[in-house]
Amino acid sequence: MRAEARPRRSPIKEEDVEVKIGVQYAPRELVLESNQSPAEVEAAVTDAIDGGDKGVLSLVDEKGRRVIVPVGKIAYVEIAESSPRPVGFSSAR
Repeated sequence: MRAEARPRRSPIKEEDVEVKIGVQYAPRELVLESNQSPAEVEAAVTDAIDGGDKGVLSLVDEKGRRVIVPVGKIAYVEIAESSPRPVGFSSAR
């Protein structure tokens, strides 16, 4: 009797997206990692901005925490795919 083969899970994990939000009058930018695609984050930002100054930008990070920023206070939004951080020392540049 042969056991049925289980479907293999892909070892490749979808890359998280790093989102940096500059907020007016704040000394530091907000940085979060999201499981959303860059297109989904861009759509959320565009929809929030199209809503006018009374709207808010709401994003969820990879741990499920929600970040809400008033649209009227957003200075900029930078969306980039997260890159793996190097571990250890390397002489290569």
